[in-house]
Amino acid sequence: MTVITKLSANAHDLPLEHPFEISLGAREQARNVLVTVETESGVRGYGEGSPMPPVTGETQQSALATARAAANIVEGRDSRNYRALVRDIRRSFPGMVSALFAVETAILDAYCRHRGIPLAELFGGRPKPVQTDVTIPILPPETAAQRAEEAASAGFDHLKIKTGNTVEADLERVAAVHEAAPDAALKVDANQGWTPVEAERFVDRVTSRGIGLALLEQPVSKDDIVGLSRVREGVSVPVAADEAVFSPADAMRVVREDAADIINVKLGKSGLLNAAAIAEIAEAANLELMVGCMLESAVGIHASAHLVSGVGSFDYIDLDGNLLLAEDVVETEFSPQVIPSGPGHGISISD
Repeated sequence: MTVITKLSANAHDLPLEHPFEISLGAREQARNVLVTVETESGVRGYGEGSPMPPVTGETQQSALATARAAANIVEGRDSRNYRALVRDIRRSFPGMVSALFAVETAILDAYCRHRGIPLAELFGGRPKPVQTDVTIPILPPETAAQRAEEAASAGFDHLKIKTGNTVEADLERVAAVHEAAPDAALKVDANQGWTPVEAERFVDRVTSRGIGLALLEQPVSKDDIVGLSRVREGVSVPVAADEAVFSPADAMRVVREDAADIINVKLGKSGLLNAAAIAEIAEAANLELMVGCMLESAVGIHASAHLVSGVGSFDYIDLDGNLLLAEDVVETEFSPQVIPSGPGHGISISD
């Protein structure tokens, strides 16, 4: 009854409400991948990946090809053996993180739906509402301020501001957001856009303006762990590792080299089971935890919210990808509250 009989993967194109620019490039739509698995009993599980070439190294086409090829491993296998299944697909397709996130989520979703339990229970907890921030992309200061005002009016008290271009332009954007939403906690995400010197200069100049930051996310290249450690030592703001951590091994390196105060766990980089393992490593090392996302719809966002509920130790929540879409796969309010439910991750896609 729990044997997987079919895996299918399709393009899942989702226009954005506004163009979304970060230091790694701009996008006008999310070119995602949607995976469906079906079991002998007719239960369906759904998973989604959001490939982004500068981050994940995948295109939509390569992610689709990987997900479809994974059918050869998945079909005919019992979803109750989900750990072995996930291990086998990850060994077969190393580095194809978005595709594998979609396949893994679909498998776990089908398993949980068959059992009639929410996905969060696999990670030790019950689903509960989580409060997310919302992201303000690279924009002119006046436009960024307008977005901040709209977010504050909708109840968001945590804002994440994209930076990583010139320090001067980034500083003016952050200052404009702070002025427009003075009570909001501000996170700054440079997406690898600065050198260590630029990151330190940015924090010094922000601080001199009396603007407090909750954290500074991935200020330098993902490969520059030494530089990340230098920034952590040189600034008073907590530093988060994001693109530097895809796997538990990456998390271990960050811990060993004292390179960050916070690890940003993204299922789109790590998948569900590895994300839980990374969370355990961070907890053991007394690092704080952040959860992030790509440009997923409610399918990917709610899977992440279940992980947050189950693990129960995340300090920073950045699950706003579906809020940036022109239209989600389910009715979604522009609100800081994500309310996961079951069975599985609780989101179904109509044929």
